[in-house]
Amino acid sequence: MAMTVHLDVVSAEDIIFSGLVETIQVTGSEGELGILPGHAPLLTALKPGMVRVVKQHGHEEVIYIAGGTLEVQPSSVTVLADVATRAEDLDEKTALDAKRKAEEHLASSAATDMSYAEAAAELSQAIAQLKVLQMRK
Repeated sequence: MAMTVHLDVVSAEDIIFSGLVETIQVTGSEGELGILPGHAPLLTALKPGMVRVVKQHGHEEVIYIAGGTLEVQPSSVTVLADVATRAEDLDEKTALDAKRKAEEHLASSAATDMSYAEAAAELSQAIAQLKVLQMRK
């Protein structure tokens, strides 16, 4: 039997995942992270992207997060996400529309600094959703 660690993926609205996993892959503030049982303690910010989970017996699950925090402890891993959605619940048309709107806003010459930053964040989230959807295909 493969070694496992307990993972919780939670958002402000719900517990998205809670259970034993063999590996976890996330997009941290400094790049991609792979977490295995016995990983050193860690606390880091997460970028919009995916949480790829390999559960016991090799079953895989993908969750989209819009950013958050990852905490690794000796016996557990916690992803505190701003927004979290199972990959199968993402809608490609909605993500494409959000990407298009954010790109239009960024191209607008009337954009203020704050709205520019918001549009850039929305674009980043839409692109991350599309990458998660593409990975599922």
